[in-house]
Amino acid sequence: MKQILLTVAMGKRLLGKAVAAHPAVVDALRQGTVVIVAGTTNSYVAEEILESIGRKDKFDRLRFFRGISLPPHYKTTDAGRLAGDSEFPGDVVIRDGLWLEGKTINDVAAELKEGDVIIKGANALDVFHKRAAILVGNPQGGTITVALTAVAGRRVRLLIPIGLEKRISGDLDEIANKVNTPGNKGFRLLPVPGEVVTEIEALKYLTGVKAEMIAAGGISGAEGCVWLAIEGSPEQIQQAEKLIQSVSSEPPFIL
Repeated sequence: MKQILLTVAMGKRLLGKAVAAHPAVVDALRQGTVVIVAGTTNSYVAEEILESIGRKDKFDRLRFFRGISLPPHYKTTDAGRLAGDSEFPGDVVIRDGLWLEGKTINDVAAELKEGDVIIKGANALDVFHKRAAILVGNPQGGTITVALTAVAGRRVRLLIPIGLEKRISGDLDEIANKVNTPGNKGFRLLPVPGEVVTEIEALKYLTGVKAEMIAAGGISGAEGCVWLAIEGSPEQIQQAEKLIQSVSSEPPFIL
């Protein structure tokens, strides 16, 4: 057993690499459609997938989000300013290996079919049950409701890359019922079906090791970090250490 530390940024990069290597994504890139819904974690996913098709140089993750969480002293209008007031570039939609620049999930959801993949980030993680939930600010439900029409209606695969820093305690359904009660203020919360991919799954997919979270927290850029204990063969441990080293200098996502 070895112990490793992952910062939030390192975790995002690992998630990007793992999702890009997911068999369902690899297959859909060859023949099918992959939709990467805009989000800060998914910006790493988009970079890794676009690199695999030779288009990473055309992607800028600075504005690849619809809504973000900022410290309390920021105003809600600061997100666009911090991103340089650049226009929203759209989601990343790749069909048969070709990036359809400027398209969003709203443009292609009705055309998606079994074998296609939607990649959507989330805001709350139940690690034990491998479930995720999404904060909803749009009164029509936002992009997740659009995605679910394809997921539930046509068996399109939903992958949910989400960092361990978003773990919560409690039952997601019960929490959602409380948050969504009429008369309450703020965001709504929607638990969603899909394949959750955390740093734990990412390490397993990429190296074969079994990982378990044993501690968390730090300072000087390690805020929100997690300590993982990893187990596997000597070769798997060595591969995991090499992978962690390759992402160890990943800088924080700062607008």
